[in-house]
Amino acid sequence: MNDTQKSAEARMVYVTCPDIETARTIASALVEHHEAACVNIVPGVESVYRWQGKIEIDNELLLLIKTRAERIDDIQARVAALHPDDVPEMVAVPIVEGATAYLDWLEAQTGRS
Repeated sequence: MNDTQKSAEARMVYVTCPDIETARTIASALVEHHEAACVNIVPGVESVYRWQGKIEIDNELLLLIKTRAERIDDIQARVAALHPDDVPEMVAVPIVEGATAYLDWLEAQTGRS
């Protein structure tokens, strides 16, 4: 697989979490099961959104999940199982370019377990 193909498969998935325990639980499970190569936990995110007709403002943590396209369904299932929210945020975007060595590593780490 060439670099263009690898970057076409690479994804960044964004998931917000209400607390550090939830963030660590999800991040650890994703890496343990080879669904993600790496998960960054970014504190200090303030989210403003509408839920059940009301404007909500919450302090959250953001997970930056590096994976491949074929693992998205697995990630979605694991987040749904471990996240306390009724509708957890999960958005995946393509990684357009990246360092060859990093993309190789990402691919190796997210193979089927």
